[in-house]
Amino acid sequence: MDGTCFKDKVIIITGASSGIGLASARLFVSFGARVVMAARSLDKLQSLAQSMGDAEHILCVKTDVSVFGDCQNLIDRTVEKWGGIDILVNNAGLSMRAMFKDLDLSVIHTLMDVNFWGTVNCTKCALPHLLKSRGSVVGVISIAGFSALPARTGYSASKYAIRGFLDTIRIEHLKDGLGVLVFAPGYTSSNVRNAALTADGSAQGETPLDEGKLMSAEDCALHLAKALRRRSSQCILTPLGHLTVWAHRLFPRFTDRMTYKYIAREANSPFK
Repeated sequence: MDGTCFKDKVIIITGASSGIGLASARLFVSFGARVVMAARSLDKLQSLAQSMGDAEHILCVKTDVSVFGDCQNLIDRTVEKWGGIDILVNNAGLSMRAMFKDLDLSVIHTLMDVNFWGTVNCTKCALPHLLKSRGSVVGVISIAGFSALPARTGYSASKYAIRGFLDTIRIEHLKDGLGVLVFAPGYTSSNVRNAALTADGSAQGETPLDEGKLMSAEDCALHLAKALRRRSSQCILTPLGHLTVWAHRLFPRFTDRMTYKYIAREANSPFK
């Protein structure tokens, strides 16, 4: 891919210490962008940034996106260093895996705080600068933000909410030159399932999927860059993802049954 359009652009990526966020940071740095890596572990961010070998083009900022003050600091540090913002990638997120009937409600609160409110917080702080640059804001959701995923009530709810929020922002700024991208990967190889919360809020610790058969984070990052270059409003990845979104729209009851069967086949499925 020709990434020259990203050269010298200021790009903030939350959740940049692993998975899609880290792969995206590496890709945009390789294109010559000025990348701000945000996550809760500053030591890890700095170690990863050093491995990229282009320290002049990377800024690491410790950020808990569920805390508004952290998000404001992230934006302030970025503007102080580079004068503006061209792209905000809201990628930080948590998952979960448990039946709602068994779930401590604190788990849903945590997911909404990180996934939904993290996106709202960062977007609110960055929006004046993005409007000035006629830049783009991205929300990394999931196919679960189009078609509900059982045993992931908090995850699906937060991803639906992000999609509704960003679709509204797009309409509000239809004549302002703001790009708004809803980016929906399918199953992507990452640490998100290992860190997924269980019914009591503890980390799952292992993934129920064969991660080697999933789309790589690097491929996902490349799709993200292409969608940003095209100024797309929506990007859905993987054939299964497209099929699920299409089927959910036209045949919702059939999709419910097929989704149930699919999740029931997972290792240690909550349905069993």
